[in-house]
Amino acid sequence: MLALLGAMAAGAKVQLPQMFQSGMVLQRGKPIPVWGQADAGEQVRVTFRKKVYETTADGQGRWQVVLPQQKAGGPFQMTINDLTLDNCLIGDVWLCSGQSNIDVTVERVYPQYGAVIDDYENAQIRMFRVQTDYDTHGPKTDVKPTPINWKPVSKQNAWLFSAVGYFLGREMYEKTGVPQGIIVNSLGGTPIQAWLSADTLQQHFPDELRRTQFYQDDEMVRTMQRAGMLAQNRWQHIMNETDPGLSGRWDALDFDDSQWEMKQAFGTQPNGRPTSNNLTRDFRYQGSFWTRQYVEVDAAHAGQPCRLLVGTLYDADQTYVNGRQVGSTGYQYPPRRYTIPAGLLVEGRNALTVRFVTKGGAPHFIPEKPYKLIFDDGTEVALSSEWRVHEGARMQPCPGIDAGGQNLPTVLYNAMLYPLAPYALQGVVWYQGESNTGGDARHYETWLTELVTGWRQLWQQPDLPFMIVQLANFMEPSDKPQDSNWSVVREAQRQVAAKLDRAELACIIDLGEAVDIHPLRKQEVAQRIATGFDHILWNQKTLLSPQVVKAVATDRQVVLTLDQPLRADGTLYEFEVAAADGRFQNAEATAKGDQIIVQSPVEHPQQVRYAWKNNPVRANAYGKTGLPMSPFTYSVSVPKR
Repeated sequence: MLALLGAMAAGAKVQLPQMFQSGMVLQRGKPIPVWGQADAGEQVRVTFRKKVYETTADGQGRWQVVLPQQKAGGPFQMTINDLTLDNCLIGDVWLCSGQSNIDVTVERVYPQYGAVIDDYENAQIRMFRVQTDYDTHGPKTDVKPTPINWKPVSKQNAWLFSAVGYFLGREMYEKTGVPQGIIVNSLGGTPIQAWLSADTLQQHFPDELRRTQFYQDDEMVRTMQRAGMLAQNRWQHIMNETDPGLSGRWDALDFDDSQWEMKQAFGTQPNGRPTSNNLTRDFRYQGSFWTRQYVEVDAAHAGQPCRLLVGTLYDADQTYVNGRQVGSTGYQYPPRRYTIPAGLLVEGRNALTVRFVTKGGAPHFIPEKPYKLIFDDGTEVALSSEWRVHEGARMQPCPGIDAGGQNLPTVLYNAMLYPLAPYALQGVVWYQGESNTGGDARHYETWLTELVTGWRQLWQQPDLPFMIVQLANFMEPSDKPQDSNWSVVREAQRQVAAKLDRAELACIIDLGEAVDIHPLRKQEVAQRIATGFDHILWNQKTLLSPQVVKAVATDRQVVLTLDQPLRADGTLYEFEVAAADGRFQNAEATAKGDQIIVQSPVEHPQQVRYAWKNNPVRANAYGKTGLPMSPFTYSVSVPKR
């Protein structure tokens, strides 16, 4: 009987959500909900900072206590019945959410900030990474266990953590001097609909919700996923079996590639900007494609280990040096940074071979990225832009069935967002939009408005601060006006930040890269987010990006009045105007104090817009604090005669 009672008591142990662990950071200055599961009717006793808070689990075993507001400090201990959580801090907690630009890791941006990252450690900044998950059926009660569970900041701990989150923690610690908790729940390639609740979609976009309901048959989804995986694996197997490059050892140092075609991987546009050249004449080419070049190594560096940088490329690769594979990457975006081990390089000529595997056609290298060897003594050997090229195994389009999964409406809200509430927060960062620059871009303002208001309702914080990170510049620049969906999403982000209280915009129109959808300047992104939070929370006089407060037109001129002077008077670029026909034309503009005078090439201008392009590289309107003016479009008023 005693043994049975002991077993029953053990089974009645209180269970906590993943968010509540030793090392956690709790929000200062706000009530702090603490919750979990227990047996129905069980008494739950929470002890924190010498005070006790008690409650009883309801009929479903759910319980919650709310601790009163706390001042920053720690470390403290929290006990919940027989559970003990040590090393808890009180400070500020930030939730960073969105898609792959939040996902971009410290490892990815390390070459940009090596000296800044190498020696920095701070146990007052803690990191929590929500594990990837999705659910088509409805909200879950908890997130999955994660290896980054309130880890203190160090180079090692942060290596695979969000670079934006990492730098935001550092920035906010410098601003406030209090502990910082960074929660990251993001997932690359996901549209905003995946982060919205079913109620929101049912109210505004019921057709979107029906897409998720179709995938609620779990067996059908599993069958589709298995079929897709088998088809993909078989495609890969056939390609490898029929690739003469694998059987013929086209990666070997002594392989005779003298009959291969020589191809210039990079070209130059009339404006002097580099451009990537397709490596094959057939842009639809799918399968494996081989490229080779030779790198000269002197006697002093022969046999020495080094790093090999092969830029980025489209889309997967296996890379070999002198017949030995030194690295591989399964998709297009990550930079190729491979290690050549000691003893592999020889004096004189060394064979570098890159085997492309492309399922989307048009294999190519990406210009404006580093292509070189870097030795430990700092010596660098540049790679040539010329490559010998040859077809490997030409394949038919890769079959596969996409089960939808993580990109379906509501599924990330259900599995990665809903379980976090009501964990007390200081603010939210939303960095997403790239996946909504297609045909649905026109809905983005509605979706983003509903996301902010819906998340605030979920947390029961109607004034929860939001920093919305605007899309960066990307893709090939153009000198002509563009009908750009990237601009449509940017304008939606600007409009939502302007109309919602305690929401601000982090404009990063100057931090992007033409050839990389994941620009590397994440510290600067975090600095602008931090400036926005400082403005919302503590210092309303903090200046953000310049904003237009009035736009007035005359017959051949538009005068824009701003909320602050620009950094310098003079010529401005990337302005366009349109008459009643809506056809935009380039326009000359001049800054003078807090005004911009736009000379109109058309009579009676009705609209003016700025930086309305995928990549408006000449945009040069900056506020006096150095923050860029956001892209915008405005209808202008005409004074009465």
